Amino acid sequence: MKNLVLVEDDERLAALVVEYLERNGFNVSRLACGEGLVELVKTVIPDIVILDVMLPGEDGFALCSQLRQFYTGPLLFMTAKNEDFDQVIGLEIGADDYVVKPVEPRVLLARINALLRRTISVLPQESNSDVLRFGSLSIDKASRRVTLADNVITLTSHEFDLLCLLADNASQLVDRTTLYRKLIGREYDGLDRSADVRVSRLRKKLSDDPQNPYRIKTIWGKGFFFVSDAWGEK
Repeated sequence: MKNLVLVEDDERLAALVVEYLERNGFNVSRLACGEGLVELVKTVIPDIVILDVMLPGEDGFALCSQLRQFYTGPLLFMTAKNEDFDQVIGLEIGADDYVVKPVEPRVLLARINALLRRTISVLPQESNSDVLRFGSLSIDKASRRVTLADNVITLTSHEFDLLCLLADNASQLVDRTTLYRKLIGREYDGLDRSADVRVSRLRKKLSDDPQNPYRIKTIWGKGFFFVSDAWGEK
């Protein structure tokens, strides 16, 4: 069974979600607020965390930031706030996806399963043991470990998969359609900014210049380009 942590203060919705997910093979640990969440996640080591945004006490954004200090697994926001600004903030601070309430349980289950599938299957099985090296950057696919200039870079599972997709296609354009299908699990609609937010977050961790990126470039209107010779010497 997959372990799932749910933080939701709406008792009726939480009961519905817990009952449905448990019937579909999940072991669900639920909290009504963020108190005790960090300790719970460290104890349970969940396969996925679902956070409401508007909670008593600390909101979901603050809790997400705390979890991303140590938790690298999939994290999904379930929120009544459907403004683009709020969704972008959620992605920027470390969420992997979001659903807007009210949400049908089967739709929520589909989004959860999509995140879990992408976590384990983005990389081809035959290349899992590869170590990619670009100057001072090393990407170990088997251990999912990234180092830059001998410093370990902590990435979420989806940040790691994004980096691998770009690095596997070093010095080639990765178009948005491919990126959305493989990493986000939906077609690119021409407006969705999820990929840009994820790439921006990855750049920050890899010491790329946010104003003038030279390691992971955006090719406007087309996609992204991993520059293989921009990582210096080891």
